[in-house]
Amino acid sequence: MNQDKSEVKTENSAFSFFLGPEQRLEIKKSKWLVTGAAGFIGSHLVECLLQLGASVVGLDNLSSGYLANLDVVRSRIHESAWARWTLIHADLLDDTALNQSLDGVQYVLHHAAIGSVPRSMADPVETQVHNVLGFQKVLAAASKVKVKRVVFASSSAVYGDNTVEPKQEKDVGRPLSPYALSKYMNELDAELYSRLFGLSAVGLRYFNVFGPRQDPNGAYAAVIPKFFQSMNQGEPCEIYGDGETTRDFCFVKNVVQANLLAAIAKLPSNCPNVFNIATGNPVSLKELHQIMRQEVQGFRSEPPVAEPKFKDFRAGDIQRSSANIEAAKKFLSYEPQFDLREGIRETMNWYCG
Repeated sequence: MNQDKSEVKTENSAFSFFLGPEQRLEIKKSKWLVTGAAGFIGSHLVECLLQLGASVVGLDNLSSGYLANLDVVRSRIHESAWARWTLIHADLLDDTALNQSLDGVQYVLHHAAIGSVPRSMADPVETQVHNVLGFQKVLAAASKVKVKRVVFASSSAVYGDNTVEPKQEKDVGRPLSPYALSKYMNELDAELYSRLFGLSAVGLRYFNVFGPRQDPNGAYAAVIPKFFQSMNQGEPCEIYGDGETTRDFCFVKNVVQANLLAAIAKLPSNCPNVFNIATGNPVSLKELHQIMRQEVQGFRSEPPVAEPKFKDFRAGDIQRSSANIEAAKKFLSYEPQFDLREGIRETMNWYCG
């Protein structure tokens, strides 16, 4: 993987074009906690916040995140910005470390989780302990110190067996995996803490986030980094099912935008507490492969990109997934700035450059 050289060592974050002066000031004067800070999404959040002048604490047990991601962040910002960063290497279940990480914090961006459907099928108890109990501890601790808002990562997996397309926030179905159940329980817990204890908590239902720093290795890797890895090695990409499975792929910079807006937005009392975060433009896995194949072959001619290899459907996978993002547009002023092909090109520079 190669570092994308664009935007390196800037104080004015390339993520921040969607922010007004008052929003920038609020971010800069505040202290933020990012759980799962060494992970794929978490490290992008850390980078953006530091570039915007915020003080940031990260909490990560490094079970799926990597210090190398934070090394990349450091290489892309000024040392003066890095001086506003603190990493606490600990688990969410460690009450002492969690309380320490929340000292003086105004905003929490919660992204620490076991984020895999197949892994949750293999070990459902592990997923429930870390994803559900861990988040309950975050809510309880954040409530005690009266943070301004907790923004947390939910998932399109909560739509389960509901076949309505595109998905609207009210369309929750029966969970198809322990992972999906854990994310739905997160949403219920957040609503409970908001209603009973006055904690402002906003959930973001991510639809297939991708981008630089996403791990291509392991049995539970997401499809886009796995495809890039196979294409780089001249091997056929593996597609589970017939290739007609659809996904609403969302570039990570769109997700960063959604997190910051969800944290600082002035939300009315009748506002929903969970939002779809996607582009609203689903593609099939066959189409995804074709787009990536075109971009990679245009980037370099060897090795040639092989035809995909089709395998059996995986248990727990949703066959159709597309998002209605009108609520996020209305209440958060969220407007995805990167479509699939733009995101693929920037991500390709990371994996293939």
